Amino acid sequence: MITCVVDYVIDPEKIADFERFAAEWMRLVRREGGVHHGYFLPAEGASDEARALFSFESLAAYERYRTLFGVDPEFVAADRIRDESGCVIRYRRTFLRPLLPE
Repeated sequence: MITCVVDYVIDPEKIADFERFAAEWMRLVRREGGVHHGYFLPAEGASDEARALFSFESLAAYERYRTLFGVDPEFVAADRIRDESGCVIRYRRTFLRPLLPE
């Protein structure tokens, strides 16, 4: 299993747009066989940080999912929410492997 952690810098004035964007990506990750662990948004005070975590069975499975970016109409529409609203200022992806309790 591989988990993708996406750290976002978001526009705090556009949380509703970010939530729409996030809802679409949670649905699309599930559609493509991944497990979405959720988006984590600012909860208290002023903050411009958010995070998402989702897993695929392998790096190869994640890479198959990535081939749909810019091609699949639903992926394009989800990215359009981000691009047109400006809710995401920048983001960074990190890949981790979980060590889970037995």
